[in-house]
Amino acid sequence: MENSTTRNQRIIRVLFVAYMVVLVYLVFFAESMGRADRDPGEFAYNLELFREIRRFYIYREQLGLKAVILNLGGNVLAFAPFGFMLPVVIRKRKCFFDAAMLSFLLSFCIETIQLTFRVGSFDVDDLLLNTVGGILGYWCYRGVQAFRIRRKLRAV
Repeated sequence: MENSTTRNQRIIRVLFVAYMVVLVYLVFFAESMGRADRDPGEFAYNLELFREIRRFYIYREQLGLKAVILNLGGNVLAFAPFGFMLPVVIRKRKCFFDAAMLSFLLSFCIETIQLTFRVGSFDVDDLLLNTVGGILGYWCYRGVQAFRIRRKLRAV
């Protein structure tokens, strides 16, 4: 079955691996993402849904637009490529449920590792935002596929 992959699928697979490497770096190692600011002996977590989202919204003027966009928008945009490339990388995972569930599971793994190794915080709001990002990426994939199919039908 591997021989039946197209050139574009192989390119997407390479991009997917590169995306995952960058995601791991940003989540666990990037000092610009606040990794160096936390006390290494301290567990940090938020188990109240919408707590951090609400905080960023209420204090948006004090925190600044960059911090709000980086936290809220960044969590969504960070997982959009995952949802977009997932159906190409794993051909048997092309349905909405798979994209949503795998986005959630990847985010849950990342959040758990952050908590366990104290390189960030476990935040249920991040789980929600990351999952929404994966879903948006999947919807973009579906839109691109619908466009490609319509274009092929017109060419015939």
